[in-house]
Amino acid sequence: MSDIATRWIRIAACESIPPREGRLARIDDREIAIFNLGDRFLAVDNRCPHQSGPLCDGIVAGDAVVCPLHAWKVNLETGTVARPANHNDCVRTYATRVDAGVISIEA
Repeated sequence: MSDIATRWIRIAACESIPPREGRLARIDDREIAIFNLGDRFLAVDNRCPHQSGPLCDGIVAGDAVVCPLHAWKVNLETGTVARPANHNDCVRTYATRVDAGVISIEA
């Protein structure tokens, strides 16, 4: 068991992120992309591992986002690159929760 306390940071009201879209959140010096998948919210670092494209501006496809710069596809649950194949690159993921209509992430 860890001695480090979990820190949840309130990010946005659920209705501020339309279904199948992402939004940028800044926490300290980090940029985090929050996505509304319709039935849940997922969060990842906002930079594509290819050339740092802004994932929050990408197209949501299932449980993944397609980077708007070069069409790399990143799984939002695991942070792994799904396309192109055979890449070991990944982005950091963040736990999310919704309480009283507000999205929070674990930071």
